Amino acid sequence: MEKLIQFISANCDKDTSRLILDRKKYPDIDMDLAVNCIESRRKLKGKVQEWYEEPRLIFPLKLSAEQCSSSATGAYKAQVAEAIAVRSLDCARDDRREDARDDRREGARDERREWTIADLTGGLGVDSWFFSKKAAKVIYNEMQTPLCQAASLNFKTLGAGNIEIINSTAAQGNIGKITGDRVDIVYMDPARRGEGGKKVFLIEDCTPDVLTLRDEIFRYTDNILIKLSPMADISMVCDRLGPACREVHVVSTAGECKELLIWMNSGWKEEYTIIATELHNNAPAAQFIFKPSEERSATCHACITPGRTHLLFEPGKALMKAGAYNLIAQRYGLDKLGKSTHYYLAESAQEADMLKPYGKVFSIIECQPLSKQSIREFGKRYPKSEVTARNIPMDTDTLRKKSGITSGDDAHIFGLKSDRDGNILIAAKRVF
Repeated sequence: MEKLIQFISANCDKDTSRLILDRKKYPDIDMDLAVNCIESRRKLKGKVQEWYEEPRLIFPLKLSAEQCSSSATGAYKAQVAEAIAVRSLDCARDDRREDARDDRREGARDERREWTIADLTGGLGVDSWFFSKKAAKVIYNEMQTPLCQAASLNFKTLGAGNIEIINSTAAQGNIGKITGDRVDIVYMDPARRGEGGKKVFLIEDCTPDVLTLRDEIFRYTDNILIKLSPMADISMVCDRLGPACREVHVVSTAGECKELLIWMNSGWKEEYTIIATELHNNAPAAQFIFKPSEERSATCHACITPGRTHLLFEPGKALMKAGAYNLIAQRYGLDKLGKSTHYYLAESAQEADMLKPYGKVFSIIECQPLSKQSIREFGKRYPKSEVTARNIPMDTDTLRKKSGITSGDDAHIFGLKSDRDGNILIAAKRVF
């Protein structure tokens, strides 16, 4: 193993195709494994930097590195799991005698760590590793033996001594063998690829099938945490999973919606809560929390043509995926450009400061009705700018081509539909 690790470190920047062709030169090296490790480490750079920087880790399957959580989303899932476990512990404590509360609080920090989680779909092990930083015990289960063998080595190298490794299939009749008598949380990240590697989107087409296993899993835990594709329809997913859905976390980072997390609680019968979370590198996560019924009843005002004093707010990916289209305007007193145009106007710097964790804020330079003439004029005044088109009779590429604008920082040109004023062009500068 030491020779393999040294070879990987010495050839981490080499052309892996050439290494495969030259495999006969290195008879003592498992070249397929070495190449998988090299290519996997490249995928982990900047994604799970802690693992990238540890040269002794082994990665037998490239696909696992592609599909694994990032450090940001892995850490967030661990926080969510801890919050779920703490709520369960709090409920248990509520059943104890009232006069013992002060004593319990004194030891709350240690007590709250005493929870367990079973990761039924361990994969590369990134999520299990982050869970291990919060939980007393993590059960890592994976059906592929090479991943289990690698996880055993990797967790030891990383100093994660509270992870138990099980090489088994998360299938009917097998859940109790994985979890033991009882765990606080069962976590699943079903594979979203079917036969031949084709992507699938329906829950029942993923592996393992949560719908089939749900009732059996609830015999061994009160809480199921499921990671799903960010492409999944929230209302459809929750309808299929049933009334046990308690929270839906929509997680976005670096301007991209990364995943949906569904918390199912066996005793939950009320409306679920949606938590739109924007993760930031150097700032606390921003969360917009609401129930679907709040969005359905929310109202907002259609705005008039924006003037030079207005600020334009473009919501982040988490808010848009979560569907907080009218509620964001109602809560922050914003005007909305149109029913289907999810851009908003604010007036003050205070409003802009409140909105910046949830998306992008622009200061509007000018606004004109959309026409051939205004497109040409904007192209001359802002020749190097970013361009976005929404709900107008052309897409972003067409608007960019017609205006002759190339990428740059002169401004950001928006072609948008306003319910009051029709199709408009806005030139704006990013504030936050």
